Amino acid sequence: MAATSDTAVAAGPRPRGATATWIRRNKTIVVGAATLVALVVVALIAPWIADDPVLFEPINRLKKPSEQFWFGTDQFGRDVYSRVVYGARISLLVGISVALLATSFGLVIGVLCGFYKRVDAIVMRVMDGLMAIPAILLAIALIALMKASLLILVIAISLPEIPRVVRLVRSVVLSVRELPYIEAAIASGTRHATIMRRHILPSTFAPLIVQATYVCASAILTEAGLSFLGAGTPPEIPSWGNVISLGRSFFQIAPWIIFFPGVFLAVTVLAINLVGDGLRDSLDPRIARRM
Repeated sequence: MAATSDTAVAAGPRPRGATATWIRRNKTIVVGAATLVALVVVALIAPWIADDPVLFEPINRLKKPSEQFWFGTDQFGRDVYSRVVYGARISLLVGISVALLATSFGLVIGVLCGFYKRVDAIVMRVMDGLMAIPAILLAIALIALMKASLLILVIAISLPEIPRVVRLVRSVVLSVRELPYIEAAIASGTRHATIMRRHILPSTFAPLIVQATYVCASAILTEAGLSFLGAGTPPEIPSWGNVISLGRSFFQIAPWIIFFPGVFLAVTVLAINLVGDGLRDSLDPRIARRM
């Protein structure tokens, strides 16, 4: 009984110790995730913490940051703080949507290309052609052909990201497909769908999750670049890119119009990259053993 009690007491603190150890070893994930959670919360509660981002008040145009206007006002008297807060909704929505769309299609296409050589020979040539076109030029071309909207913007940014995900998943599938137990399953007559679902898909999840974070960060930057050029979100929808674009003509006399959305954009992309780097280090068994 005494031995059992001692064992129970000794085993009690282990979960807390394990959690503290994990946090200590994965500081980049914790810092990045905490920053992202804070940004998501700000985006969700924007109607309660910010005013109307499209409200014109010419009497307050180009006001410096103050207690009344934390981030100052733009050339139309609109509150820059409100536009930055509401802009977080657009940037995060576009980033998350593109990451989900690109990884979903890329996973399916990559698994099929890696498993079936005939499909690989045809589809990968199409993927190579898409990768040869600069992503932002392809997105501008797609947006120019269709009416500008948030849905079209997400599709236009997702399309250039799909080939990168496909190549990653395909490389993983090609290496896993040659393993003895996969060859034995094929030789025994197991259905290909079952092999892919049970044995191949789980091997792609770790690199795919890491890749999704980089796709999300890239999508946010691409959206900001397109909006800055006037090919992104419509002017009536505030985003960090079009806020910076409208403020570039007043940079010398009102630098706060560009500074604050630029800071939020940089912090968001940095946080996502921190999460991606941390996940890569923790999910890679070679790096994990070294740590």
